[in-house]
Amino acid sequence: MKTVSDYFGSLVFDDRVMKAVLSAKVYASLKHTIDEGTPLDIGVANAVASAMKDWAIAHGATHYTHWFQPLTGVTAEKHDSFITPSPDGGVIMEFSGKELIKGEPDASSFPSGGLRATFEARGYTAWDPTSYAFIKGKVLCIPTAFCSYGGHALDKKTPLLRSMEALNRQSLRILKLFGVDNAKYVRSSVGPEQEYFLITKEMYDARPDLRFTGRTLFGAKPPKGQEMDDHYFGVIKPKVAAFMEELNEELWKLGILAKTEHNEVAPAQHELAPIYTTTNIATDHNQLMMEIMQKVAGRHGLVCLLHEKPFEGVNGSGKHNNWSLSTDTGVNLLSPGETPYENAQFLLFLCAVIKAVDDYQDLLRISVATAGNDHRLGANEAPPAVVSMFLGDELNAVLEAIETGEPYKGTERTVMKLGVDVLPKFTRDTTDRNRTSPFAFTGNKFEFRMLGSSNSIACANIMLNSAVAESLKVYADRLEEAEDFETALHEMIQKTIRDHKRIIFNGNGYDDAWIKEATEVRGLMNLKTTPDAFAHFMDAKNVAMLTGQKVFTKEEMRSRYEIMLENYCKTVIIEANTMVRIARKNIAPAIELYLGDVAKAANAKRALAPDLPCVYETRIIQKLSQYTDQIVLNADALEEAVEGISVAKDIGEESFMIKDTVLPKMDALRQVVDLAEVITAKTYWPFPSYGDILFSVK
Repeated sequence: MKTVSDYFGSLVFDDRVMKAVLSAKVYASLKHTIDEGTPLDIGVANAVASAMKDWAIAHGATHYTHWFQPLTGVTAEKHDSFITPSPDGGVIMEFSGKELIKGEPDASSFPSGGLRATFEARGYTAWDPTSYAFIKGKVLCIPTAFCSYGGHALDKKTPLLRSMEALNRQSLRILKLFGVDNAKYVRSSVGPEQEYFLITKEMYDARPDLRFTGRTLFGAKPPKGQEMDDHYFGVIKPKVAAFMEELNEELWKLGILAKTEHNEVAPAQHELAPIYTTTNIATDHNQLMMEIMQKVAGRHGLVCLLHEKPFEGVNGSGKHNNWSLSTDTGVNLLSPGETPYENAQFLLFLCAVIKAVDDYQDLLRISVATAGNDHRLGANEAPPAVVSMFLGDELNAVLEAIETGEPYKGTERTVMKLGVDVLPKFTRDTTDRNRTSPFAFTGNKFEFRMLGSSNSIACANIMLNSAVAESLKVYADRLEEAEDFETALHEMIQKTIRDHKRIIFNGNGYDDAWIKEATEVRGLMNLKTTPDAFAHFMDAKNVAMLTGQKVFTKEEMRSRYEIMLENYCKTVIIEANTMVRIARKNIAPAIELYLGDVAKAANAKRALAPDLPCVYETRIIQKLSQYTDQIVLNADALEEAVEGISVAKDIGEESFMIKDTVLPKMDALRQVVDLAEVITAKTYWPFPSYGDILFSVK
């Protein structure tokens, strides 16, 4: 019987395979490129391509593809076979270094924000050697970056790699000041926790709103939801357990470090968390994970929902981005050690993050802004839209001591005594956890909790890497010129704490009083929606930072502004049109049919007993008649609101018109439909209820 270690990474052209199939010279050259970013030699590329082809064919592959991440939010691939005709009428299997390192997809058919027109179709995919190739089905998938003919990034991988380079460059400058000369590079690492819902395919197929938009646009609250907290960490149902078992196997074959699985808070909601890995690889793995979750679910008669808020009134799904910094020598730069007050290097990197989050709170909010996530942020399972940081008691005390110049008294380690002799005693952590904080320190890393479940983690990590790199650049520029390093260092840490302590908040992020304090007293930004957030994307300070760190050009930023807002607008318009169609074609006729039968029943009663008041029938007829009229009128109003946005002068104005006129009309239509559902007989209602869907998986 095979164990996990026998097949883990069996479909990945990883370091183990490369050592076995490449010559020592080729392997050393390739590793130098991967680890230190040196140019790739074409001779090395040819040798790698030949070995990669032979390995892939031995594992059943017939095709290869440049696997990339365009600005659609999903991955893209075009399959080419390895076959080349031979003179005798047969075929030979070939794959060259040129085919490995470069592909040419049609750039004008992907979102480009004006960087490409239909008649300007040429684009390029370029091999990312830092992310291992893998086999999916019978296809060798080669992770690549995607750019236009003019060299503009048209994907999420390219700016992510640029941001990692910027962070590495500035981090090494800081480490050199501390006398660290043995580190060749610094990389950010990420462990993204993935939340999702599982429902039966039968229920999914019966809900056109789920099929068209990924979320339920109508649905009354069920009698029981998540109130009892009995689903969280509860016993995993057999059908779900079987899904998880196969999912783990598929992920492990691809070298994806799936580690933790459990039931989440809402009925039918679950979570899968991987072990940390380098940010660009973690990004590739998370995209693969979402794809494979949906495929495996289908094989079990289930549908995996990755929308941030598929069901109103119950918890939505997020993706917690656990982010840290480490050197190639294995030193975690965000680890406080036993004496954080005396660890000046840690304190400077900590201050760099604090400064980055405060200076670029708008960019962090923008990085998670989507139409779906707007429904989730600020609710009981997600952080508020106001960005703040949680550091915990010990680090807070350290920073206060530095700011005031008072001696640090330290935090006493408490031994937990549980009152039962047989249970072990253990030392309590020096800080609690804060689930309401958007950006929380959790020991040796930061947990950015604002990401939505369907988001690519690339966007958040691009902004986070870039902002921290900018802070480190400011520090390095000053410290490299300082006459007295120790004095300058202390003053810089102290100044950062004084200038940016407004971003630190260790309390309840759900408290209305905090939102008021954050915005009115501390001056933090409360960007509640995607249009509100993206209105700041092209602010001068953001353009200066992102172009200065060479993560984006100004043209690339403008294109992303256009693409993301266009995606927001299209998403909401599709939802609005779906609502109108369902209300008119399904819901209103169903209610009318029920009303007709109730009226017949009332007439039959009165025919038998003229004095019967027919209380039930009368009330149903009165309420549903009123609701039906409101449904029709609200559907008309929503349709008019959608038509009205055609007068918008640009995508920014259109997004605000949708937020201010279309979304309120959608809410109004939903409210009356949900009221009607509660009093319409189940046999007449055209769709499965929330109760049916959320408790459908056995």
